[in-house]
Amino acid sequence: MTQNSWPGAHGGGWGGAPQWGGPPPAAPQPGVIPLRPLALGDVITGSFATVRAHWKTLAGVVLAVQAVVLPVMALVVGIAVAAVHDHLGPVFDPPFGEDPAAEHVVPLVVAAVVVFVLLMAIGVLGMSVIAALCPAVLREAVMGRPTGFRALWRSSVRRAPAVAGAMFLSGLIAGSPVFLVLAVWLPLVFSAGSGEGALALLGFLPLLMLAAVPLAVWLGIRFGLAPAVVVLEGAGPVTGLRRSAALVRGEWWRIFGYTLVAGMLAGAIAYAIQIPFNLIGTFAMMPVLQGIPEHGTPSAGAIAAAVFAVILLLLGGAAGQVFQIGFSHLASAMLYVDQRMRREGLAEAILADLAAQAPAAPPAAAPVTAAPHGPAGDGGS
Repeated sequence: MTQNSWPGAHGGGWGGAPQWGGPPPAAPQPGVIPLRPLALGDVITGSFATVRAHWKTLAGVVLAVQAVVLPVMALVVGIAVAAVHDHLGPVFDPPFGEDPAAEHVVPLVVAAVVVFVLLMAIGVLGMSVIAALCPAVLREAVMGRPTGFRALWRSSVRRAPAVAGAMFLSGLIAGSPVFLVLAVWLPLVFSAGSGEGALALLGFLPLLMLAAVPLAVWLGIRFGLAPAVVVLEGAGPVTGLRRSAALVRGEWWRIFGYTLVAGMLAGAIAYAIQIPFNLIGTFAMMPVLQGIPEHGTPSAGAIAAAVFAVILLLLGGAAGQVFQIGFSHLASAMLYVDQRMRREGLAEAILADLAAQAPAAPPAAAPVTAAPHGPAGDGGS
């Protein structure tokens, strides 16, 4: 077994048989979790322990992703604005009483659609790097090994396209019931016009969603382990979906409960992270609003304070979102590890890999004996 993958290891249970009348032996724990089937507390504490032990690597890769993604997004928007600059005035400030001409509206609509698609693709790729990073960090944390920025950055970037494909396919499959309902419902509403039939269809939508949303949640949990499979087994997107479905089979309710608790906890902590930024930003904005003259432009100090407040609000939102996404992916990867230990003997494979990588013990040195003395009476007397 190599450092970059966890192949299937079909073996027995972890640990040895308990002695008569004694407690079961403690599971070995080389890293952040014991190598045995995990309870909810193990999943949560293991995820926190991973963040605490490897926060420098996690933060470094996340900041590197943002340092690449945000300028590229800004460049895309800037190019689009420059391309349609001549059409902005006729559309947003047309002559009084006239509607914007189609020759000006169409380029803006096309540019908006292209920018939206490109920004979504760039955002998904950036998020895929983070989604690939979390299982890679967790692999080292479970095995009790240190992490390095360069190695994990290369690994995350290399697996990001496959992770993006798995996330896209799982999202498409999980969202298909809702998409299907909307695809059937929207044409019926438009064809019904504004009469009583349209009102009846509007009231019928919640009933359709009551059937579609639970199915979407079931599909989302079924394929939710695919990113971890793609990273930890080096699989492709389709194989990742199949492996996720096989690992979740028979354990859906437990994995759903663990995922729900981890997601709620991540959301609560992310909100708590944003509170100081929001409070400081709000207090910084209040003097600015009070100091703006009734007629005229604000002062340079007011503009600087407003920029500072906006930056704080953006930083708080970004920090909270990064923690929420990272913790959720760590918890999902932890569930993958749990299922592998329950079903495929991953604990024994990890211990065997660690034993193979451990340096061989040096041979025991021969005991040192005292030098023999001559026969008695050799010395002069």
